[in-house]
Amino acid sequence: MLTTAESVLFDKDAKTLWKECLSLIKNNVPFITYNTWFLPIKPFEVENNTLKIYVPNNFFIEWIEEHYNTLINRTVTQVLGPEAKLVYVIYDEKEPVEEPAIKQLVVPITSSVQETKPRDFETYLNPRHTFENFIKGEGNQLARAAAFAVGDNPGQTSFNPLFVYGGVGLGKTHLIHAIGNRILEQGKNKRVVYISSDAFTVEFVEAIQNDTVNEFSSFYKSMDALIIDDIQFLIGKEKTQDLFFQIFNTLHQSGRQVILSSDKAPKDLKGLNERLISRFSWGLSADIQPPDFETRVAILKNKSESYGIILSREILEYIAQNITSNIRELEGCLIKLLANSSLNSKEIDFELVKKTVREVSTNKQVNVSIDLITTVVCSHFSIEENKLREKNRRKEVVFARQVAMYLSKTLTKSSLKTIGLHFGGRDHSTVIHSQTSIEQLVQSDTKVKDMIDALRNKIEMSAS
Repeated sequence: MLTTAESVLFDKDAKTLWKECLSLIKNNVPFITYNTWFLPIKPFEVENNTLKIYVPNNFFIEWIEEHYNTLINRTVTQVLGPEAKLVYVIYDEKEPVEEPAIKQLVVPITSSVQETKPRDFETYLNPRHTFENFIKGEGNQLARAAAFAVGDNPGQTSFNPLFVYGGVGLGKTHLIHAIGNRILEQGKNKRVVYISSDAFTVEFVEAIQNDTVNEFSSFYKSMDALIIDDIQFLIGKEKTQDLFFQIFNTLHQSGRQVILSSDKAPKDLKGLNERLISRFSWGLSADIQPPDFETRVAILKNKSESYGIILSREILEYIAQNITSNIRELEGCLIKLLANSSLNSKEIDFELVKKTVREVSTNKQVNVSIDLITTVVCSHFSIEENKLREKNRRKEVVFARQVAMYLSKTLTKSSLKTIGLHFGGRDHSTVIHSQTSIEQLVQSDTKVKDMIDALRNKIEMSAS
């Protein structure tokens, strides 16, 4: 004869039982905690009086044991009965490992048969940035080879951390996105996130304000691969550096991958905590140099073909000979060439190419002003310029202001304080938040990316 607990277990499947557990847990923890630590857990199966659930890694179990052992113990026994047992299942692990912290519940780890894990957070990886469309050349050979090795075996090579550095527009961001995409391609259960150091700082400040620093820190400590862009912007932010130091240590000691980019080598990051610089040197620092002539031609050919345009070898070589500083300017010249062709209904011939190259070269000498950016953005959104300076919280005004701040930071050399003052005396943190918000939309929304590209092109053409 079945006991009451056994009757419950035979009458309900694992999904239903865990859903009941989650409904109770959700009412007893902060929203961010629920989303970070309990929502990713998925039911596996129920057998006799044992409920089996999936977790991403051992760190999840350790964190839940330390912070919510009593809650999950109480919840599971309430839903399944006093004789219930709970089993954590780690993705891709074969051997059982006991979780001793829960006294009333026997918590062994068994093998997992699940092949994929539902995405429970945004990775912010740009799917367009892959190794397949990253053009290899002499200037990036070492960085690309190391990045590819890390993408195939995150945390298992001597390249941990992998520190990629080089000047503006040389492909660092593309390369570190490619690593993240490769890791997910090799193992869809992996927890990977990309974030700029500015965005990391903004999130940390918000966590302090909301008293959720533990949840913030634990989220990043739970990653299989953490990718942080432009790490140099942590200079001068002591508390953020201290927290990142802790996160770095946790990830590195547990054999998980850290990937960083910067405009300078670790030793040249003056103002960054010495213990961080020391740890950045543990793995491999690989620089990216400006592309040579052959690489510039290959980049232009690849990019133009991706737009559905076939350019002659002579045109490609002419552009490559005259635009030499970085990849971003090469792509900018190509985009402007296509714009000049389509907007003026002209064939792409040598005259148009020469005219476009001259315009790009001229633009390099022109200082785009915040006033010009404001005028172009307001014209695009049909908003009066003074609205961006007022304390106006209308959704369309806020978005236009964020776009204008983002473009001001991208296209001018103005400080955060100067940009904030221009838009009604706003704090520098508001400018950082605007920049981060638009960056994330550009990475995830092709319509926003196209709009930003069009605005940038119009601003640069107006300044020439």
